[in-house]
Amino acid sequence: MMEREKPVFEKRIFWDVNFEQLDYDKRAAFVIERVFERGDVQDIRNCRRYYGDEKIRDVLVGAKWLSPHTIYLAAALFNNTPNDYSCFRQAQLNRGHWHY
Repeated sequence: MMEREKPVFEKRIFWDVNFEQLDYDKRAAFVIERVFERGDVQDIRNCRRYYGDEKIRDVLVGAKWLSPHTIYLAAALFNNTPNDYSCFRQAQLNRGHWHY
């Protein structure tokens, strides 16, 4: 089996972990969520090239927390709705305080 070339991500995305020892395959969900939350357009493109849209969609749909911005971006990229994301549905059930 041929080994895939590791994508190039900005170190700033992974500021709180040992970037050089980050295993992109064992920690795929962490990497995908972090890239979509903090990466730029090129980082997201590299992520999609490496993992493929199906794996990314599965990870993001099941994520415990994503910002609304990331949910709407993912819904647009993968042609589904925000309601398909479990963290979006959970947030709808746990409304915060009203801002006056």
